[in-house]
Amino acid sequence: MRLSVWLFGRPLRSDEEHHEQIGPAAGVRVLGLDALASAAYGPEAALTVLLPAGALASLYITSITNWILLILFAVSFSYRQTIAAYPDGGGSYTVAKKNLGLRRGLVAASALCTDYILNVAVAISAGVGAIVSAVPSLLPYTLPLCLGILVLLTILNLRGVRTVGVAFMAPTYAFVACLAAAILGGVVKALLANGHPVPVVAPPAMTTTAGTIATWLLLRAFASGCTAMTGVEAVSNAVPIFSEPRVQLAQRTLLIITLTLAFLLAGVAWLARIYHLHARPPGEAGYQSVLSQMVGAVAGRGPFYYATMTVVLIVLALSANTSFADFPRVCRLLALDGFLPPEFAHRGRRLVYTDGIVVLASLAAILLVAFRGVTDRLIPLFAVGAFLAFTISQLGMVVHWRRRLQEPGARRALLVNAAGAFSTAGALVIIVISKFTEGAWLTAIVIPAFVALFLAIRRYQDCIDEAVTANGPIDLSGLERPIAVVPMRRLDRVARKGLRFGLIISHDVYAVQVLTEDMDTDDLTRSWQDLVEEAARRHGCPPPKLIVLRSPYREFLGPFLQWIERLAATHPDQWVAVIVPELVHLRWYHFLLNRRATLLKTLLLLHGGRQLVIVNVPWYPDE
Repeated sequence: MRLSVWLFGRPLRSDEEHHEQIGPAAGVRVLGLDALASAAYGPEAALTVLLPAGALASLYITSITNWILLILFAVSFSYRQTIAAYPDGGGSYTVAKKNLGLRRGLVAASALCTDYILNVAVAISAGVGAIVSAVPSLLPYTLPLCLGILVLLTILNLRGVRTVGVAFMAPTYAFVACLAAAILGGVVKALLANGHPVPVVAPPAMTTTAGTIATWLLLRAFASGCTAMTGVEAVSNAVPIFSEPRVQLAQRTLLIITLTLAFLLAGVAWLARIYHLHARPPGEAGYQSVLSQMVGAVAGRGPFYYATMTVVLIVLALSANTSFADFPRVCRLLALDGFLPPEFAHRGRRLVYTDGIVVLASLAAILLVAFRGVTDRLIPLFAVGAFLAFTISQLGMVVHWRRRLQEPGARRALLVNAAGAFSTAGALVIIVISKFTEGAWLTAIVIPAFVALFLAIRRYQDCIDEAVTANGPIDLSGLERPIAVVPMRRLDRVARKGLRFGLIISHDVYAVQVLTEDMDTDDLTRSWQDLVEEAARRHGCPPPKLIVLRSPYREFLGPFLQWIERLAATHPDQWVAVIVPELVHLRWYHFLLNRRATLLKTLLLLHGGRQLVIVNVPWYPDE
């Protein structure tokens, strides 16, 4: 079995696409893991901000969570309408482009791309960080572990959507089941104890208690807790991956994700209040996450505790997969509009957008390497990109429904989207202000930079299209035979095949040797007449001319390119065909042994001039 088939599976035909489409069960696993996993860090992020409040922190977490849930449902209902209105996917970018204008659409796309790239790096880093905290001996291997998980996610996604759904089935269901069991167990114990349950393992006590709590601190906690909503927009971006009726199945998937996430967030927040759970400063001795405290308080430190924490760690690391499902589809839409190269719109061997997956993995790898697998400083950028996309999308839907006020239900839909836009815009303002000094200011650079990049690519594509567009009949003037140039090191079988082809297409052939210190370069000056010129005359061909260049600095490419430029300058009205004889390597890794021909062709393309033509003449070892 070939390595590519073993890694990525057999190639799929276009008519096999229906086999790769999914339903709500797989949709939750493919598109909902990011949102569901946020239940593990959303409440903790809010409680961490509330550390100065001391014991009062657990009293306010339910109120903060209620506001977050209110916005969650507003956004969810809004995206439900987006799915129905725009069933071809694209989410915020498509909605904003069609209703608010192209520039705002690009801002939404840039916000989404920023969010997806950060999500991959931060999610993997968080998962590995949790694993390392549980097994300290793995600390020196933090970066390799991060990159290993990134490679695994990349391969799984290159194998296709259905493969991802199958691979993530067990961890997703185990995560939801374990947290739900812990929450329900805690609720039952609290009800039986009249709201004052005795924890099996007492959480660490708070040593300080604040008398009052500032409003600004609550707003900052709310902003941090809003990270629990990242990933909610994923379904609206990926509607085409669902089976028919895809709109209904996508809406059902979004509803399942929303209700499950709401249950988990509300449960964790309520138990945090009942059991007086508090965040601990990260990195301090004896650190425990809020989830660890909650499960320990409800069930103790037995097998259930370790099983729950294990699936939490796994899901945290794998939650980056939502980005792999959505980022390539946003890139596809940008490519269809000319803002990215057309390759981003082409599906690969497994009917997935390969270029988008590879680019996402590469950018995330750069972030992981740059931060050595510790990306905590990137977390403030998370919610900014997500809520900016939320807000632009909801404003776009408001405009969408204003144009259709005569349709049944349009006014109600407009009010829903308006409420969603108002709530997400308010949350965005709070997030930006509260997180500005923690790194949110970078979004003012990153998102406009993405917009500028997209616009620059579009301008370049437009210039190229204008330059290559031709009308009228083809111009057949000036069809003289070209001057043929054959670079060679020695007169071996590879070079001889190139010379033979040169004599077929031209009566003016130059064989060019650059003498360097290479061991396999022979000076052909003495043998050229006997081996080449006499044979050409016997067959009635004009003899090829031998040009021998001596390189004082032991380089081949420089002297050869300079000679080609001089030749082209002396024949400005004639084509110059550079025939590159090349040994075809039988295995892909053999190309690492000799890259001179590839480098020569690249430099000729970049610096050869407009009258230059490059002809590749392959020679196979079995010839």
